Amino acid sequence: MKQSYVYILKCSDGSYYTGITSNLTNRIVEHKAGKHKDSYTHRRRPLDLVFYAEFTDINMAIETEKQIKNWSRAKKEALINGDYDKLPNLAKKNFN
Repeated sequence: MKQSYVYILKCSDGSYYTGITSNLTNRIVEHKAGKHKDSYTHRRRPLDLVFYAEFTDINMAIETEKQIKNWSRAKKEALINGDYDKLPNLAKKNFN
C-alpha cells in the first residue's frame, strides 16, 4: 500500500504550514528549495519540518490535513510537542 504523509513546517516568520504528500523527503526538498514560487512557503524560508504522520489510507491523510489546517496555533503546537492530552481542550472556539 502506498504511504501518505501529513506534515507541518515551521516557517521563518513563525507561522505553520500543513501539507500532504506521498514522498515526504522530496516534498521537503522542494519546499526548502523554493520550487513553487507562488506557494505559501516560498517567501517564508528557511523552513523546518516540525511534525509528520504516516498514513496507509490517503482519505484519512486528506481528512487529517484538513482538520489540522483548521486548528488554532496552540493546538498545532501541542501536536508538534507531543502534548496529546491537551488536544481536546484546545478546540477552536467561536464566540461570535
